[in-house]
Amino acid sequence: MKRLFTCIVTTLMVLTASAQKYQTVSDLRFTVKTDAYAQERLKLDVCYSENAKNCPVVVWFHGGGLEAGQKEIPQRLKEKGYVVVGANYRLLPNVTIDKTIDDAAEAVAWTFRHAKEYGGDPRKIVVTGHSAGGYLAMMLCLNKAWLKSYDVDADSVWLYVPFSGQAITHYNVRKMQGISPLQPTIDEYAPLYWVRPDCPPLVLICGDRELELYGRYDENQYLARMMKLVGHQHTYLYEIDGHGHGGMVDPSFHILDTHIKQMLGELVYP
Repeated sequence: MKRLFTCIVTTLMVLTASAQKYQTVSDLRFTVKTDAYAQERLKLDVCYSENAKNCPVVVWFHGGGLEAGQKEIPQRLKEKGYVVVGANYRLLPNVTIDKTIDDAAEAVAWTFRHAKEYGGDPRKIVVTGHSAGGYLAMMLCLNKAWLKSYDVDADSVWLYVPFSGQAITHYNVRKMQGISPLQPTIDEYAPLYWVRPDCPPLVLICGDRELELYGRYDENQYLARMMKLVGHQHTYLYEIDGHGHGGMVDPSFHILDTHIKQMLGELVYP
C-alpha cells in the first residue's frame, strides 16, 4: 500500500509540474558591491513556475575550477516544480578566494530575501553546484561566517548537495599560493577544516573514485567520515560508478531530487 501511495504521489507531481507554465528571468544583479567587475559579473537567473507557491528553491553554482564558467540553469532542474537560481561569482585569479566565496554567500542571501517573489519557500532552500560550485556550497555549509556576514544563518539552508566538490583546499586556490595541484593542503579554505556536528543535511556526490578529478572521491569520503565522527547524523556520500568528473553530473540530479522528496515527506518506504 505504501509503495502504491508513493507511485500515486510521484505521478501527481509529474502531472502537476507538466501543467505549470515556467519562465526564466535573466541577469538580475544581486550584489551591493560597486566595483566594475562585481557589477559586470554578479548576476543571476531565476527559473520558476508562474503558478507555484511555497516550493523548494535550488541555488546552483556553476563549475569551472573557480577560474571559468558562467551561470546556468541546468536542464535537469527545469520544470521539476522548483524555483531554480543560477548564480555567477567572481573568478580567480581576478580576485582572491575570499571574494569568490563571499559572492556565493551574497547570492544565497539574495535568494532568502526574494524566494517568495517567485513562488519559493525560503524555508526550503537547497544549495548545490558542480565541482567549483560544489566546493562553494561546502564552504557555505561548514563555515558559518560567510553567510553570517549577510545576516543569514547557514543552518537555515534546508539542504546542501555538492556535486564533486573539493573537500581540501581547492587546487586553484593552492595554485595562487604557489602550491602544486597534487600537493594537498587543508587550511581555512578547505571545507574539511570546518567539520561540525550541527549543520543541515549534507549530501556528498562524486563520480567513480578511479575516474574522478585528482582524489575528489577520496576527499569527500574523508569529509563524510569526519562529519560522522564529530557527531553529524545526516551526512550522505554517493559514488557514481563508471562516471568521471563531468559524466557524474547528469545522474547526480536523481540523487538531488530523491533527497528533496525525502525532505518533503513525499517518498514513503516500507
